Amino acid sequence: MQESLRERIGDALKTAVKAQEKLRMSTLRLIIAAIKDRDIANRTDGPKNGVDEAEVLGILAKMIKQRDESAKTYEEAGRLELAQQEREEVQVIMEFLPKQLDQDEIRAACEAVVAELNAVGLKDMGRTMGALKERYAGQMDFGKASKLIKELLT
Repeated sequence: MQESLRERIGDALKTAVKAQEKLRMSTLRLIIAAIKDRDIANRTDGPKNGVDEAEVLGILAKMIKQRDESAKTYEEAGRLELAQQEREEVQVIMEFLPKQLDQDEIRAACEAVVAELNAVGLKDMGRTMGALKERYAGQMDFGKASKLIKELLT
């Protein structure tokens, strides 16, 4: 049986602790904390066993986006060492995401979903993005996908 994403992250943390890799340890602890926060938030919505793999992938994608934005801000402020640390954290987080789709693959996926759902106008934007997020969680930049969908629907 394939190991779950949570188990892979936990195992990676144990390995990082043994190897005394400080940046890796702190990043993995942040990932685990973010997942636990979402678990707790979901408990208030009803009896649930915690977040599923798709939600974990979403959390990881959000963490990457936050770090990319922080790195840009640090670079603009001339704090290159902090920007470098953010980029190193992104590399650790990306280890747990599936292969990312390139621009052409994102376009093909968007076109396929628009055709499949018979989406014709901006009113179908939410439905189309929902289908993409369901199928490609953690595999694409949904900001880019959103722009492409908007182009295709107008």
